[in-house]
Amino acid sequence: MPQSLITWTQDVTAGVPLPRYVGQVGAVVVGICEYDGSNRLWTWWSPLVEDIWGHGQDAHGAQQGCEAWLRGWVENFRPFFA
Repeated sequence: MPQSLITWTQDVTAGVPLPRYVGQVGAVVVGICEYDGSNRLWTWWSPLVEDIWGHGQDAHGAQQGCEAWLRGWVENFRPFFA
């Protein structure tokens, strides 16, 4: 997989790190991944599209899944920018 342009940072509330990561490209949030304790999986989704989500065994896997989906989705817009 190509090097990521997404910067993943862990969410923190009142100084306590949460099992949630936010992916940004510049100032734009493009992905979120957080631990789903009921399913014991990491779930990812993108605020750019309502109905897209996926799972990973760990945070890194979920982030990679999100990035792979985003790369494919952004390809649909290539003709618009050409």
